[in-house]
Amino acid sequence: MIFLKLFRESFLFAYDALRQNKLRTLLSLLGVTIGIFTIIAVFSAVDTLRDNLQKSVDKLGNNSVYIQKWPWVSDGEYPWWKYMQRPVPKLKDFNELQRRSQTAMAMSYEIYIDSRTIKYKSHTVDGAQIGAVTQDHNKVWDFDFSDGRYFTDIESRTGAPVVVMGYDIAQNLFPDNDAIGKQVKIMGKYVTIIGVFAKEGNDMLGNTDDKLVLIPLNFAHTIIDVQNEKYNPQIVVRGKDGIPLTEVEGEMKGLMRSIRSISPNHDDNFALNEVTMLSNQLDILFKVINVAGLIIGLFSILVGGFGIANIMFVSVKERTNIIGIQKSLGAKNYFILLQFLIEAIILCLMGGLIGLTMVYLGTFVVKWVANIAIVLYLKNIIIGIGTSVAIGVISGIVPAYFASRLDPVEAIRSN
Repeated sequence: MIFLKLFRESFLFAYDALRQNKLRTLLSLLGVTIGIFTIIAVFSAVDTLRDNLQKSVDKLGNNSVYIQKWPWVSDGEYPWWKYMQRPVPKLKDFNELQRRSQTAMAMSYEIYIDSRTIKYKSHTVDGAQIGAVTQDHNKVWDFDFSDGRYFTDIESRTGAPVVVMGYDIAQNLFPDNDAIGKQVKIMGKYVTIIGVFAKEGNDMLGNTDDKLVLIPLNFAHTIIDVQNEKYNPQIVVRGKDGIPLTEVEGEMKGLMRSIRSISPNHDDNFALNEVTMLSNQLDILFKVINVAGLIIGLFSILVGGFGIANIMFVSVKERTNIIGIQKSLGAKNYFILLQFLIEAIILCLMGGLIGLTMVYLGTFVVKWVANIAIVLYLKNIIIGIGTSVAIGVISGIVPAYFASRLDPVEAIRSN
């Protein structure tokens, strides 16, 4: 009860200070408000970016190894001239890996051709991406269908003229959702639509199946050289459940060196890429952004803290005679100290809550303007409130201590 009474009196004093000295108090609160806003806005933006990028990265498969010519990242120097001389993955490599691997659950040989035109009668769709893949593509990549199905094993092996297309392409060619069974012209050949991917939308990395067209690799083999370097062939390997990715990667490295007859004293002429490479790079990037945002916010809060301390010193000066009366009536030092300390914390909390409110309203503005959903996690709200309390304690402790040590007789006699 004593604490609640003390809290009520402190809140009333803080409110009175705000009411009587509006401009002075608001200018002092501005620093805390801007600081909390900056810190929470940066943290929320980073969390949003991290979540969206992580979703994009996760689509690549957490338990998949990509055998390619070029590495995604490199430690220090990036010797591109050396990577340039590497051969691309060949069908021979793929077939041998399939035959020898003990850790792979599924494996797919894939090529992608950008900016192609899909035709149906008088209708055309430009900018489609054509993917020519082997049978197990649906096991190494995750996707859903809005209609139809994936290739059968016989269709893949015989190179049947069938196609699975993205939702946007199907909608543009067949607004009535009757794409299944229709024939479209791709790269000069007529193919039958057997499936349509579910609507997916673009992610932060630009990956989407909405404009993707899949055909069996053996069918593409009759039209183009699927092992040509300009199509950037890759082998995607998904490990068996329960087998660590490092073990899958280790086996792939050993098998590729064996298949390509690379001697022990020579470097690999292939790259093994995995999602954790991108995740690690994202972690490094976001740590830098978090630190930068924290430093900017702390400078703003530091200015706000000095402003709050100034208000508290002025408040002690204006209420010196009241402090003297309270102490003459038996108020203890800790009562006076807590009274001013709680007042400082309340003032900082007001600034922090204003900053949090600005961030919250900002999420709706960003959603409306850029159609990006900003996430405001509970941890960021706790950080904002906790920081406000900490600044209140730090900026209010010295004025509160001076107030608690005043001599009651001298305090009453002051004007």
